Amino acid sequence: MLVHPQFDPVALSLGPVQVHWYGLTYLVAFGMFYLLASRRVSQPQWAQAGWSRRDVEDLLFWGVLGVIVGGRLGYALFYKGSHYLQHPLEILMVWTGGMSFHGGLLGVIVAMAGFSRSRGRPFWQVTDLIAPCVPVGLASGRIGNFINGELWGRAADPALPWAMVFPQSGLALPRHPSQLYQFALEGLLLFALLWVYSSRPRRAGQVSGAFLLGYGVLRFVAEYFREPDSFLGLLALGMSMGQWLCVPMAVAGAWLMARPAAAAARGGL
Repeated sequence: MLVHPQFDPVALSLGPVQVHWYGLTYLVAFGMFYLLASRRVSQPQWAQAGWSRRDVEDLLFWGVLGVIVGGRLGYALFYKGSHYLQHPLEILMVWTGGMSFHGGLLGVIVAMAGFSRSRGRPFWQVTDLIAPCVPVGLASGRIGNFINGELWGRAADPALPWAMVFPQSGLALPRHPSQLYQFALEGLLLFALLWVYSSRPRRAGQVSGAFLLGYGVLRFVAEYFREPDSFLGLLALGMSMGQWLCVPMAVAGAWLMARPAAAAARGGL
């Protein structure tokens, strides 16, 4: 049975300044987005539409704001609404931890709507451009979760070769390293699928829909191996909050992929 190695969360100390591993994984995520999006805008279909590397830089700026603001507000709303309602100023204390992917996604959607409006570009054109570039960043974030020994998995069969004890959980139980499952599913696998799927021209919104559907399904599956938040537990139908948030996401993705060509043509590339 494996035991989580208990990494020091501080990767580097420079005098009074401490650089945390989790912060570094965010930097890796943003850097990978920039590299992948820069490669996409160099492709003929995007270059002919007038996209440039400068646009990618601006997209990254808008996206970072959306991730941070949306991720924090989403965590406060979806996971600890009653607590933050009583202590609203604590929402600003991002250094204490607590970010929601689904909240970050909503934040990015709002940010991309603002970007598309300011540049006069169709919304789905913007989101179809960035969608395949996102999963690698999500994979980086899951590595940060693993290094921190947080968001551990549910109890596993001790005979499972990769079952791992997370001392941070307070129990010496073998668990699924669910952070690594999510790294592989929502990160690497989803990236590979989207990169191949988007390599050919698609109707406006289809690549975005593939991201929503793919992430929704893969996250839903991964949640069966992830320990639910202790302050929430399992909700209706024995599903976690993460699973419930994935349901409308997957439905929206399926609709975007299947909607008629005429409807798609009004909003995209």
